[in-house]
Amino acid sequence: MSLPLRRLIPVVLLAAAWPALAAGSDVIGENLLWLAIIILSARFFAPLAQRIGFPAVLGELLLGVALGNLGLLGFEYFDSIARDPIIMFMAELGVIILLLQIGLETRLGDLVSVGARALAVGTVGIIVPFALGAFVVGPLLLPGKDFNAYLFLGATLSATSVGITGRVFRDLGRLKMPEAQIVLGAAVIDDVLGLVILAVVSSLVQAGSVSFGQVGMIIGEAVLFLGGSIALGRAIAPHLLRWVSRLDDSHSMLFSMVLAVGLLMAWLAHAVGLAPIIGAFAAGLLFEPVFLKEFETPKMVQEIEPLLGPELPAGRLAEIRAVLTRHTHHQHEHLIEPIGFFFVPVFFVLTGMQVDLATLGDPQTVVVALGVTAAAVVGKLLAGFAAGKGKNPWVVGWGMVPRGEVGLIFAMVGKSLGVMSETMFSVIVIMVILTTLLTPPVLTVLLRRKG
Repeated sequence: MSLPLRRLIPVVLLAAAWPALAAGSDVIGENLLWLAIIILSARFFAPLAQRIGFPAVLGELLLGVALGNLGLLGFEYFDSIARDPIIMFMAELGVIILLLQIGLETRLGDLVSVGARALAVGTVGIIVPFALGAFVVGPLLLPGKDFNAYLFLGATLSATSVGITGRVFRDLGRLKMPEAQIVLGAAVIDDVLGLVILAVVSSLVQAGSVSFGQVGMIIGEAVLFLGGSIALGRAIAPHLLRWVSRLDDSHSMLFSMVLAVGLLMAWLAHAVGLAPIIGAFAAGLLFEPVFLKEFETPKMVQEIEPLLGPELPAGRLAEIRAVLTRHTHHQHEHLIEPIGFFFVPVFFVLTGMQVDLATLGDPQTVVVALGVTAAAVVGKLLAGFAAGKGKNPWVVGWGMVPRGEVGLIFAMVGKSLGVMSETMFSVIVIMVILTTLLTPPVLTVLLRRKG
């Protein structure tokens, strides 16, 4: 099949599905059709983004923007996708699987080695954007608002969406670089501190005061969950895997174990008030390659046996180690890949569909939004310089820039409490759009320049 003809396949399938689109369908049928269109289109757009030098995630985000705004052209069928609870759940599952993959590809030792730098970046990345939003750009660009509205603007600017940045690092094979580890660690810290800020601001709005006990409880639960789950999990994981491997040492058993632990940890994180993706990331850290050696396959043994002889010279031993490393590395980092191909694009397409281009119709709102976006970017770039000497501050800073769905969640809380006007909400939506779409191409250029 020629390349031009292959490119027409999504168009042909969409045309074939047109009668169903026009006539409508039951909920299950519509969801199946939506998923088919999202996954097929994402596989079509992602390579296009890669061909022009950008990661696949940018293609998926832009596809979501296009589908979510077809209503502006009179085609409103896709408008309800972004609000469909089933699709929203699958998108949430997609980002959980993505963070589980990233956790599997991250060594806890590497993360600990940049712990102090990550703490500095995460702290500065919360404080500076919050101060800029609440005390500088809020009163300057949106005068006359209630002070609580400025506090929520600052809280929104302090947010970080690690899913987008993590996907860029992963697409480019740079997850193991120190800057990527700093961003991942700082994002976890941002999540905890962001929850504290959100709780404080919400309490000020609802009760007019802040309970330090509530703040302390949030911090305590977060520290206890992250520290306790990783410490306890890493103590139990090798024994659990050894026991399970005696029952069944197949890849299907290992896949089920890793996925089940990832989902369980995501649920636990949600139960204590953290983002589920933090639990999934922590779950990935539990499975070091050395633990997975219990699942050595017959294929691995067959490949090693010819290398064994009556004696084991140093060179032969090195070859054996290389074979073991190659197999466990493949198991370790690509185990969840197939299910990720299904769920992860749903998250990024749905994130793009949250972008309402109609908010760009008011020039005054756009001008204010550009100023707020500038503050949002500057605040996180300054945090990048907290990474210290020897690290690229621009890579770290831009890695913290995207607000994505996290910024929208903060804004929605402010809107539901009645302190955020439609104008301010539109400003935040535009800021989220720009920080989400700008980061992948800028970060890609910086990483390739770094070599």
